[in-house]
Amino acid sequence: MRYAKPLLFGALLCSFAALALMAPTPAAACPFCSAPSLTLSEQYAKADAAILGQWISGEMATREKLGSTTYEIVQVARTPFKSVETGKGETGKAIEKGKHITLERYRAGKKGDLSLLLGSRSKGESIEWGSPLDVSAASYNYVVEAPAQETKPEQRLAYYLKYLENPDRMVADDAYAEFANAPYKSIVPLAKQFPRESLRKWLVSPDVPATRTGLYGLMLGLCGTEDDAALMQKKIMESTQDFRLGIEGVMGGYLMLTGEQGLNEIEKSKLQDKQVAFSETYAAMQALRFLWTYGEGRISGERLKSSMRLLLDRPEVADLVIGDLTRWKDWSLQARLMELYGADEYNIPSIKRAIIRYMIASTKDVPAGGGSGEKPPRHVTDGARNLEELRNKDAKMVNDAERYFFLQ
Repeated sequence: MRYAKPLLFGALLCSFAALALMAPTPAAACPFCSAPSLTLSEQYAKADAAILGQWISGEMATREKLGSTTYEIVQVARTPFKSVETGKGETGKAIEKGKHITLERYRAGKKGDLSLLLGSRSKGESIEWGSPLDVSAASYNYVVEAPAQETKPEQRLAYYLKYLENPDRMVADDAYAEFANAPYKSIVPLAKQFPRESLRKWLVSPDVPATRTGLYGLMLGLCGTEDDAALMQKKIMESTQDFRLGIEGVMGGYLMLTGEQGLNEIEKSKLQDKQVAFSETYAAMQALRFLWTYGEGRISGERLKSSMRLLLDRPEVADLVIGDLTRWKDWSLQARLMELYGADEYNIPSIKRAIIRYMIASTKDVPAGGGSGEKPPRHVTDGARNLEELRNKDAKMVNDAERYFFLQ
């Protein structure tokens, strides 16, 4: 495996090698957040019944019994009906304040401990309760007062914006998860409401989970000033050989804030410097991809292509770079890629396949509406000629690439 360290895109979920096989496509959720998770509001929305319960007593399991835990209902947030079965054959127990609910399985606790209990209606008037979630009165209110799932995304996120880095760990984690699940287009309209001073602190604080760095870097880039750009540049330019969670988001936000001036700095420090850690170079690539997809002209497409082309000098990322430039329809590389095919450090299957796919794609990029007698663009004819030359050199590789060709 050519990559030594795992790529932690926020949550230690995949490796560089795995990402090398994935075609980068516009993300449905926040581009620089950890993997989306099921939020409390989603769990709450799916529940037929929801209560705030107070731990009363528990009976530990024995060989003969599973054990049990009894809660007193403190508040009722949702109930589908007035009475339920308790699971012990007793009926007519109302879900109302002051009543008791006994669950199978012992759960440790002490009197007064609060839990959020979510349940699904099963047969008749019975409720199947899920595992209790430890809450405080404040975190319970956070869940039940949140905007409904059908509320406009911008309105929902405005609610969760207030709870980022809340002292209650569960609340802070969940508020972040709401942003991690949100499309980028729903985050942007809130830029004027972002807590800029807090973002500056969170970005450099060792107490803030590193998985949130990407989001906070992106947010600061959307609402920041020249002073914030300097803060972000200092963080980006830190000398390190270690993997840094979320630094790609800081780079993306920095480029949104600074444009081509910032790109010049990224080029010098992350793309042209071959001594920099691979994770830093890959993060810069992610930032370029972000600007291409979401930048809305903040940096021109031609300028982004020029930056990405610099990485062709790095054989360890050449296949990824060629893939990106293929999707970006940069057909200026035909002659150079023909020179690289099979040359020294580039003589590996993944790079060869990428070059062949590039040539195939170039032949398919024909202007819409062109007549049958119209002369095809030069990149089409050059691509076809180069493809035949490669077929003569490496017929099996070309045939396999044509057979399984796809372009995202």
